[in-house]
Amino acid sequence: MVRGELLWGLQGALDRRGLGPVAGVDEAGAGACAGPLVVASCVLRPGDGARLPELTDSKMLTAKARDRVYDQVLKRAVDYAVIVIPSEQVDLLGIRVMNLEGMRRAVAALRDHPGYVLTDGFPVPGIPAPNVAVIKGDRCVASIAAASVLAKVTRDRIMKGLHGELPHYGFDVHKGYSTADHLAALDEHGPSPAHRWSYTNVATAAARHGLTPPHPVVLTYAALENPSVPVRALASSVGKNERSAAGAARRTRGGARIS
Repeated sequence: MVRGELLWGLQGALDRRGLGPVAGVDEAGAGACAGPLVVASCVLRPGDGARLPELTDSKMLTAKARDRVYDQVLKRAVDYAVIVIPSEQVDLLGIRVMNLEGMRRAVAALRDHPGYVLTDGFPVPGIPAPNVAVIKGDRCVASIAAASVLAKVTRDRIMKGLHGELPHYGFDVHKGYSTADHLAALDEHGPSPAHRWSYTNVATAAARHGLTPPHPVVLTYAALENPSVPVRALASSVGKNERSAAGAARRTRGGARIS
C-alpha cells in the first residue's frame, strides 16, 4: 500500500520504468443504501494528468465540472471500462465482496492487459497484473482520478433515471446515499426494488411497512444484531459474507437469508 503525496508522481514513475500501461481503478456508490455499485478502470497516456487541469477526485468536483472532465477523459483515455453491479448482487454477496469483484471485472474488461494496476484506498486480491493500493489515490494518481469520474458520472446518471421511475425518493438529489431527506422518504414509503435490502436502515423500514425483499438477501451482520429487523436466519446462509458466524462477529460482517 502506498500513501500518495506528490500529484500524479507515482503513475509517472511507473511509466518511466516501463511498467505501463498503468490502469487506475475506483468505485462510486459503495456507501449508498440504494442504487448500483459502479466500478471503472481507466488507462491514460503518460503525462495526460497535466493535460486535464480539472482532473481530481470526482467528489471534489461540481456536477458540471464532472461532466466536462468525463467527456475529456473519454476523448483522451487509451482504454477504459465501466462495470455496473446492481443492488440485487450487493444484497446477495455483500458490498465488500462485490466491490472487490467489481474492480477485478473492471480490469478484466480492458481491451489490453495493463502492465500495472493502481487501486484507490485498499488492496484488491485476484487482479491479474502487478498492483498496489494508493491511499487517497483519486487525488494523486491521474488514472484513478479518471476512473473515479467515469464511475461517479455513470452512477449519477443511473440515479437520475431511477428518479424518473421513483420520484418520491429524491434519487436525483442524494443519489441513494443516506441523507436526512432520503431516510425520511424511506420511512414514509418503505424501500423500493432499487434499495439495498440487506442494509440495516432499509431492512428496518421494510419491516415497519410489512414488506419482504423482491430478491434474495443476505443481511449484514449489523442488521442481524438490530432487534427491529425480523429475520429468519438459516444456518446454511450464515457465512455468505464471512466463512463463519464467529468470523462475522469479529469483522462486523455476516449474513442470514431473509424472505
